[in-house]
Amino acid sequence: MRTLYNILIQITTFHLWFVQLFSSKMQLFVQGRKKVFSTLKNSISKNDKTIWFHCASLGEYEQGFPIMEEVKKQYPDYKLIISFFSPSGFEIKKNTPIADAVVYLPMDTISNAKKFIDLAHPSLVLFVKYEFWPNYLLELKKREIPTLLISGLFRENQLFFKFYGSFMRTALRSFHHIFVQDENSKNLLHNIHIENVTVAGDTRFDRVSNQIKMNNSLPFIESFKGNSICIVCGSTWPEDELTLINYINEAPINVKFIIAPHKIEAQKIENLRSKIETKSILFSEKEGENLFNYSVLIIDTIGLLTKIYSYADIAYVGGAMGSTGLHNILEPATFGIPIVIGKNFENFPEAKLLRQLAGLYSISNPEECTQILKKLIDDPAFRNKTGIICGHFVNKNTGATNKTMSYIENLDSKGLI
Repeated sequence: MRTLYNILIQITTFHLWFVQLFSSKMQLFVQGRKKVFSTLKNSISKNDKTIWFHCASLGEYEQGFPIMEEVKKQYPDYKLIISFFSPSGFEIKKNTPIADAVVYLPMDTISNAKKFIDLAHPSLVLFVKYEFWPNYLLELKKREIPTLLISGLFRENQLFFKFYGSFMRTALRSFHHIFVQDENSKNLLHNIHIENVTVAGDTRFDRVSNQIKMNNSLPFIESFKGNSICIVCGSTWPEDELTLINYINEAPINVKFIIAPHKIEAQKIENLRSKIETKSILFSEKEGENLFNYSVLIIDTIGLLTKIYSYADIAYVGGAMGSTGLHNILEPATFGIPIVIGKNFENFPEAKLLRQLAGLYSISNPEECTQILKKLIDDPAFRNKTGIICGHFVNKNTGATNKTMSYIENLDSKGLI
């Protein structure tokens, strides 16, 4: 089975090289990997002690960040290496100050795994949530390097749990310990005789909980909002915007909207703006303007959304009206505000739980969107109660970082790091 897997990896590598000729994103994926080994050679010396985090993309980086911070604090003599699989994570975080080296993960061949681990020579490895690359995992196990999975989330339809998934199960057993988000994941792993599992929860709760302690002030948002009710529509896709547009155009004068599209593409933003019948302005146009005169503010830049949520009275979180995947609902939830999302959220346990608690509402069409937003605006008691549920939900589920760090400290005390 491993031979077949390695053949498929080689075929995939060739296919990706060809596809890059027609895709700018795939070009980043392929060309960025050419610099991995030289970056490691220049950043990491043979005498350095290192800890390696691997993240699929930006979401996993955010998930792993609370542990990265604690590791950096408790093990200041170690250099931190962060690898990404996708360009959307690497390109945004390639200069993150928390890491000493940020690289793409080379394709999962035996030779790449050996060379990467030789150059990184980590004392500890942490994979975040997803990403199970057999050649890397088997090589780490062979070298007896402690390897942890953090914030893992498993579903019954994954390959590990199929009768033909024995090779992937072998790779999964390479983890020294697996920290999962929920009991269902633990039970699934127990069913395939993997016992080194702890339900620690989701480190994103710790990440967003810390956001409240930070300075979230944005004077231009204060100028825009004034005393109005503010609906922040975060990480929206065109499907979300089509669902929202009817209510945006008919909302009362005391309701303002901040829209932060997931992708900052000028043409798509112009298309959105052309559908808005009330006064709108872009973030990039705000200088010298009296922002309070506008009803809709479109954020055509990145990096501000988390702070902007602190000004929201209601949040609409994008991604679930289409098939792209629901974005982070915990970022607004930590500020104690009600949340509205689209219909496709079955693979997001935090959304399912918060919906059951009545802190989150799912809508399927523009009519349902208008209905719930009107209720939240017209009934302040209902809005406040829903928001309180969200805040309590975040507070109740923090602690995954401490559980993981306790385990790492125990490894250290045994001389395993």
